[in-house]
Amino acid sequence: MATTALHGHATHRSAEQTRHLLTAAAIVGPLFYISSTVQALTRDGFDLRVHPLSQLATGDLGWIHAVTFVLAGLGVLGLAVAQGRVVTDGVGSRVAPVFLGIFGAAFAVAGCFPMDPQNGFPIGAPAGAVDMSWHAVVHSAAAILSFVALAAACITLLIRALRARHMRAAVGHGITALVMLLPVSPSEASLQIAATGLVAFTWVTVYSLALRRAQ
Repeated sequence: MATTALHGHATHRSAEQTRHLLTAAAIVGPLFYISSTVQALTRDGFDLRVHPLSQLATGDLGWIHAVTFVLAGLGVLGLAVAQGRVVTDGVGSRVAPVFLGIFGAAFAVAGCFPMDPQNGFPIGAPAGAVDMSWHAVVHSAAAILSFVALAAACITLLIRALRARHMRAAVGHGITALVMLLPVSPSEASLQIAATGLVAFTWVTVYSLALRRAQ
């Protein structure tokens, strides 16, 4: 009896922790874009048509965006852990959490290594493009890896949804994977990257809430 009670308590505690992880993951989508939007609208010299959102991590107030990146990445890591707990059978039960973990970790790393000041932002930066520093290279590589990993996770979940005949979920996973893998347009890169991030974190929020309901 005592063993059964202890097991039941542990199970309940694990379920509560999983719900907390999914709640945190659901919050990071709005958090990332509210923070980014406020900064983009209030920081002098920032123009989304020219500057990618990542460039908000430069300058005296750059730490705000860096922290936003790291928190978003940690939220996705929470989703990866919760995914492994909630989905325990079939396609995606083991692979999807790995890809989601890579997405979250790489996104957090991208936040720790800022882009270079350039194209007039922040105020006082060179007017044109500059040669990429080592930390800008790390940022770009980590950001690319994060979106590719999300695409891989979505493809895995797409297959799972199709087999289960969950067509609405399949469409959502499929569209997200497609957006993550679209080639970046040189002329509209900043706007496209912003839209890609919006799709990515909208998916994170929607999927986290769906897992929370399924739990």
